[in-house]
Amino acid sequence: MPPPLPLPPLPDSPPSRGGPTRRQWVVVAAIFAVVVPLAWAAGKFVHWSAAYTAGAAVQSVLTDQQDAWNRGDLDGFMAGYWADERLTFSSGDTVTRGWQATMDRYRKQYQSDGKEMGVLAFTDVEIEPLGPDAVAAFVRGRWGLVFAKSEEKPNGLFTLVMRKTPAGWKVVHDHTSAAEPPKKN
Repeated sequence: MPPPLPLPPLPDSPPSRGGPTRRQWVVVAAIFAVVVPLAWAAGKFVHWSAAYTAGAAVQSVLTDQQDAWNRGDLDGFMAGYWADERLTFSSGDTVTRGWQATMDRYRKQYQSDGKEMGVLAFTDVEIEPLGPDAVAAFVRGRWGLVFAKSEEKPNGLFTLVMRKTPAGWKVVHDHTSAAEPPKKN
């Protein structure tokens, strides 16, 4: 097959001296003007998509925990926590370390000596996925309990650090505070 014939120069371009012509530079600039913003937007979309997926998955864990609590299923509630000795739960001036110690704390607080678990509600939940791959999340919100046998309505704030693990999204750190009970007159 014979070599291709060279194309004649474009009318607005001077004869080629071995470098790109003005028209070729314009074409390259136009391609960059389209491709670079599209690539940037695609990267932003991937980040946004990962963050949206992470946020939905984290919300699902919180909903599952709330539902389990309200069924009186402490094991189901604790399924949302990282089953590891590095789990931390902070409340008041106490830090509880480890999944089993956290489970024991909940059992003592809400299931021993005839205590009831009550009805749990998470409100004002804000989920902030962390990092470009959204494999961790920072979660803030309010919690509240209502008991059938008591007029007490404990409530407060929580801050969670959650991580995407092979077993799904899990709470790896929980800092929960209780509001002061209303003063009786």
